[in-house]
Amino acid sequence: MRIGDLAPDFELADQDGELRKLSDLLTNGPVALFFYPAAFTAGCTKEACHFRDLAGEFTEAGVQRVGISRDDVQKQSDWTAKHRLDYPLLADVDGAVARAYGASRGGLFGALGLPPKRMTFAIAQDGTIADIIASEIDMNVHADRALKALGK
Repeated sequence: MRIGDLAPDFELADQDGELRKLSDLLTNGPVALFFYPAAFTAGCTKEACHFRDLAGEFTEAGVQRVGISRDDVQKQSDWTAKHRLDYPLLADVDGAVARAYGASRGGLFGALGLPPKRMTFAIAQDGTIADIIASEIDMNVHADRALKALGK
């Protein structure tokens, strides 16, 4: 995926088991879609909570936040409750969406079913990629840059 590409559409269950489709989400505005390796890990919790803590800024900009990992619906639900996350977390259990976005680990790592890379896609309302953020060490850069790329 590159900036300017059309984001692949997908449909996955969120932490409540509700199916969410990217094209449906985009009817309500741009989407900050962030892939994270696994719920309940220190880095992912820091990243997810930063997205949570910027709720007001995202709302003001009209940008939706959506997280995605290979965790199942129950684990997503438990993590949401523990950290009061106020946005959808999607269960990409087989990793198909991560592969479509180039966020899966390649080669043997992917074949072993390892978690996706930590990547965020700032998706404009027309479905094009406005920015791609890839950092495994700076957990705050994902929300900050997505907001900057999609903010009005």
